[in-house]
Amino acid sequence: MSLPATLQSIAAFRAAFADGLARLLANGDGLGGYILALANAAQAPALWQQLESRLEERHYHLAALITSALRQGRSLDLPEDDLLVFLKLMAMGFGTAGIAQWRAAGPWEVAFNPLRALRPPRASQRRVEGIALAFDPNGFHFNLPGLAQEVLWAGELLGRPARLLYNKFPFAELHGVLVPEPGRGLPQLLTSELHYWVWEVGQALGQTLPGFGVAYNSFGAHASVNHLHFQTFLRTRPLPLASPHWAHNGGVTPYPAHCQRFDDPLAAWAAIDRLHVRAVPYNLLYLPGHMYLLARRPQGSLPPPAWSAGHAWYEMAGGVVTFSRDDYDRLQADAIEAELRRVTLS
Repeated sequence: MSLPATLQSIAAFRAAFADGLARLLANGDGLGGYILALANAAQAPALWQQLESRLEERHYHLAALITSALRQGRSLDLPEDDLLVFLKLMAMGFGTAGIAQWRAAGPWEVAFNPLRALRPPRASQRRVEGIALAFDPNGFHFNLPGLAQEVLWAGELLGRPARLLYNKFPFAELHGVLVPEPGRGLPQLLTSELHYWVWEVGQALGQTLPGFGVAYNSFGAHASVNHLHFQTFLRTRPLPLASPHWAHNGGVTPYPAHCQRFDDPLAAWAAIDRLHVRAVPYNLLYLPGHMYLLARRPQGSLPPPAWSAGHAWYEMAGGVVTFSRDDYDRLQADAIEAELRRVTLS
């Protein structure tokens, strides 16, 4: 089964990704599109270089419109979330956040991403019970008309309708949100059919897009939207979790969080289903040919340390997103390891 042209090569995907951001910047006076383009460009030096002048021009244009409206007492017909984010960007000043940065802390990865700190938390920070909640058509979901501009690609992917959106507040280069069968209005509760489908997606796109991976946060494991979706990414270096020195990859060093690796999709689903029966939240990472499963304590059950906004799939895979320069500079490997041990559930 052939893949869409956009997903057939790194060059095609990067070009489509950049072209979509450029279209957002040229599309009227919308705040949401500007915020998305800014945050995604900040993840990649090449994108930032390509779009910086247009981002700066759009920033000051929007700032002038909003300032004028506020001074004249005119109402602003803008989404409150987007307006609050942009007012914070105005206070920070264009370019002060700059391009996201990464460094190693022992075997772990630490990122400095102040733009990510501006993300509305939605459901990802609330304490929840269980791992399932009925889909709410009146709540936030990926079929909302206002999100149409955030769609990078839509069509059929390995026999199923799917939609790939930009991640509005990314923490990885070429970070996307993959929504299978969006019209069904499925809640964030993984099914066996979509587990097997996304396993195949990882296999297929791993051939055409080297470094491609798919991640999943269950409800209660920092999923921010209760509409079934996965997160996609491309990396030039493996995630810390994928290092061969860990025991789950055949090495000798125990990973501080309880991690299971599966090379067979049937065995992987059996383990996921056992967590469903026990209502245990979890994070998944699908890489070509295998999947990692990390059972963990429910979000909100433990207060996070000052340097963390909580542990979703990236954090459980050995990365930390920091929002302050001090945390980025000072965070050490032992603190990251201790937090993984605290959050995990065996």
